[in-house]
Amino acid sequence: MSSDGETGTAGAGVTTGFLARRLGVSPTTLRSWDRRYGLGPAVRADGRHRRWSPDDVAMLREMCRLTAAGLPPAEAARTAKEAARGRVAASPALASPTRTTARTRAGARVPKEAPPTGPGPGTPPDTELPPGDVAQECRGLVRAAVRLDTLAVQERLAAAVRTHGLTKAWEDVMVPALRTVGRRWETSGDRHVEVERLMSWNVSATLLRVYVSAAGHEPPASASPVLLACVPGERHTLSLEALNAALAERRVPVLMLGAAVPPEALTAAVRRVGPPTVVLWSQSWSTANLPLARHIAETRRGVRGARTRSQVLLGGPGWPQTGPGLLRPHHLAEALRMITAPDDRTADATDRAHS
Repeated sequence: MSSDGETGTAGAGVTTGFLARRLGVSPTTLRSWDRRYGLGPAVRADGRHRRWSPDDVAMLREMCRLTAAGLPPAEAARTAKEAARGRVAASPALASPTRTTARTRAGARVPKEAPPTGPGPGTPPDTELPPGDVAQECRGLVRAAVRLDTLAVQERLAAAVRTHGLTKAWEDVMVPALRTVGRRWETSGDRHVEVERLMSWNVSATLLRVYVSAAGHEPPASASPVLLACVPGERHTLSLEALNAALAERRVPVLMLGAAVPPEALTAAVRRVGPPTVVLWSQSWSTANLPLARHIAETRRGVRGARTRSQVLLGGPGWPQTGPGLLRPHHLAEALRMITAPDDRTADATDRAHS
């Protein structure tokens, strides 16, 4: 028994604050679920203070599990309450597939038989989500981030990479989820900045794990690395991190310079390592630097009579246009193809120069 009032007297249940910490959600979320969906405690001490019984806790664990799986909160609440009533009444009928959550929404099924107490935050995500339903996976990832459920976010990101491979997981799950939480932040006046930071940090960590795992295999010793860099003033690196990991998976040597690389440092690196391809990232028009990109594309290296130049790819939405020797991939798969297939890359350059 706790002396600080967290658990109260024997049988009285736990407080809202204690339960919120256990589930990894805020007390405000629990009160909102009580007010909107009736997911409140069965008994309130002194008629005022919430005290959550083991059955109440199990119901809220199920609510957390279902929302993390991508089910809308209202439907998840109905399901969690049905499961809670089944536990209290020990009704065999409720345990049958016809009364549990054999529901379909947007083509995604929720498990027919929910466990008596759903896993709490930090346990592996449910494995019953249909493989390939990336929209459902994306919704589940966003909802886990909104709850600030770090471990659930990590597990869902890792599962997406395992299921779809890095490129598809990035383009179909991670990018849409990042855009969703980014829009929430932009339209709510910094009220969801913590959600955006949580998502970005964990996506970055997932990409780094893929890179580190792949980097253990030595690339060809004679190959010059592909150079990845953000233009001066640009600090958005996630897309370059995704490309960095994807190239490492393909055993392509990479030199990642990261955010806001000064022009003189970028030019020096190009001259020193002689990269076959340089990828320059610009997230917004205010950082796009076409003169710098053209300078890199025109920089020659090597001995006299055998000088070569790097292929330059302009990544990101900030670039207003391209030019001779400058390519503009529109997504990760296209950038990978331009870098790893020289014949296709040359054809792309010719087509774009004439378009």
